[in-house]
Amino acid sequence: MTDTIPKVNPIGTGGVPDTAWLARQPAEAILDPDRPIVDAHHHLWDRPKHRYLLPELLADTGSGHRIVATVYIDCVAFYRADEPAWMKPVGEVEFANGVAAMAASGIYGPTRACAAIVSHANLLRGAAVREVLQAQIAAGNGRFRGIRHAGGWEASERISNSHTNPPRGLYAMPAFREGFAQLAPLGLSFEAWQYHPQLPEVTDLARAFPDTPIILNHVGGPLGVGPYAGRNDETFAVWQRGMTELAGCPNVTVKLGGLGMRIGLFDHHARDTPPDSQQIADAWRPWVQTTIELFGAQRCLFESNFPVDKVSTGYATLWNAFKRLAAGASEDEKTALFSGTASRVYRIG
Repeated sequence: MTDTIPKVNPIGTGGVPDTAWLARQPAEAILDPDRPIVDAHHHLWDRPKHRYLLPELLADTGSGHRIVATVYIDCVAFYRADEPAWMKPVGEVEFANGVAAMAASGIYGPTRACAAIVSHANLLRGAAVREVLQAQIAAGNGRFRGIRHAGGWEASERISNSHTNPPRGLYAMPAFREGFAQLAPLGLSFEAWQYHPQLPEVTDLARAFPDTPIILNHVGGPLGVGPYAGRNDETFAVWQRGMTELAGCPNVTVKLGGLGMRIGLFDHHARDTPPDSQQIADAWRPWVQTTIELFGAQRCLFESNFPVDKVSTGYATLWNAFKRLAAGASEDEKTALFSGTASRVYRIG
């Protein structure tokens, strides 16, 4: 992959989806159209150059596959304006719960958007973060499931740190762990989002808190830009070692997706024509297949990561690619990958 990106931020500002370019993606018949799917990871936002709210989400989820529910994940959207900084994320839960209530009415179709909600809370506040978590539980009206405090840190100036601008070694900091310790007693989970060289940090955290469910985002965050450009084989070796060790932690599940981001391994977003589902499946297979082999289907769940991954592919094509990747799985394994694991982890009825 040629690194032509001056600097990339991993939460959406690395590129806005090009609708004209996406329209050139080859039309495909929907594979296995009746299979229920829980999209385990998407965002909603209203930004100056890009709006992705319920209508845009439903246009994607309604493009052919049977999306029965979705999981909303933190993206610094609709924070409260007139609150102390640590309380602002409660507004994101209120917003997502409002969207969920709209979808649950059935007026917009059968998809239960935002059936589970994950927001952010600053765990570096230590035990004091419990106040925020309790406020988010109340705001979620039974849908709030956990938080993501992203830990993506990279020394290279070519790659931005995660959207929460974490310090190096976030997951090991005593204050962070004091805050992390508040999650399990409240019945909450943690979304781990960092880059692949940091996988040992996730393993250490998971071992220290074996009773806290941890959901690893985007197959562990393999990077393909900056100093990692053109080094996919080396990256795979480092990533595989980290994932093999992490698989020994039974409290960790893994989201299969997020490989279409501009910080990732592939140049699909830079091609004249968007890739078809077979091309995506072929490119992603080593990473997805290895993850399933290490963790098992019961600990893996597919995610769209839309609209971030929409810079590389359309929604219907992406889920066709996932179905191609799962073609050799048993029926029980397919159920787990597409809906069962997500329903269990996020307690979606």
